[in-house]
Amino acid sequence: MNDTAGTLDKVSLPAQKQLEAYNSKDIVAFMPWWKDDCQYYEFPDTLLANGAAEIMARHIERFKEPDLFGTLLSRIVVGNIVIDHETVTRTFPEGKGEIDVICIYEIEDSKIAKAWFKTSEPRMFSPTE
Repeated sequence: MNDTAGTLDKVSLPAQKQLEAYNSKDIVAFMPWWKDDCQYYEFPDTLLANGAAEIMARHIERFKEPDLFGTLLSRIVVGNIVIDHETVTRTFPEGKGEIDVICIYEIEDSKIAKAWFKTSEPRMFSPTE
């Protein structure tokens, strides 16, 4: 039992640590969890970033959003796949809002090798929120 729990923690660690760095908007802490040749997709197969340099450039821009924050709602680990369900608060051109995100991470050598993201339509907050 302890062995299985340790394996799950080891597999989910990169997903957890990159989420923590994402929420801190800390690109230096964010990038070590991604393999150099990682791939970042809009689900199911639209490649958005190929390699760590492109992922870093994408997130440097994203981290400029003042309201950016991902809240983990649930996590499933199967083999080397981590599936997170999150609600992400963002600053959209129309204002502050949130989206639901399903994040699928393929973990290799304790780093994210591939990631797929399926997002909902934005839900905009009222001006008082």
